[in-house]
Amino acid sequence: MADVVVGKDKCGEQRLVSLPLSRIRVIMKSSPEVSSINQEALVLTAKATELFVQYLATYSYRHGSGKEKKVLTYSDLANTAEESETFQFLTDILPKKILASKYLKMLKEEKREEDEENDSDNESDHDEAES
Repeated sequence: MADVVVGKDKCGEQRLVSLPLSRIRVIMKSSPEVSSINQEALVLTAKATELFVQYLATYSYRHGSGKEKKVLTYSDLANTAEESETFQFLTDILPKKILASKYLKMLKEEKREEDEENDSDNESDHDEAES
């Protein structure tokens, strides 16, 4: 993580962003469309990311179940991603946690439904062939 106090750099001077710019640069350069990154664009991207994460955390805390305990939990974030239209794009990144046993049960039910559909399709194909 960053080895600086939030909002200050190693020399004690005020910083514009708290996220490590070198990491953000690496992430941005991982895109094949990006050839070079302007320093101002890098700082603006970092600041926008900070503001987005802050908004997501605040929204999740206010609308989450952890408010009584004064904690923000993963479940709060996952619920926000699922229930809020604004954060719907995060549902793949923040899926709801489920027990492995529930997941296996869901898979069995889906397979059973697929088998039933295939059986009904085969029966209707067989009936058409006899006509």
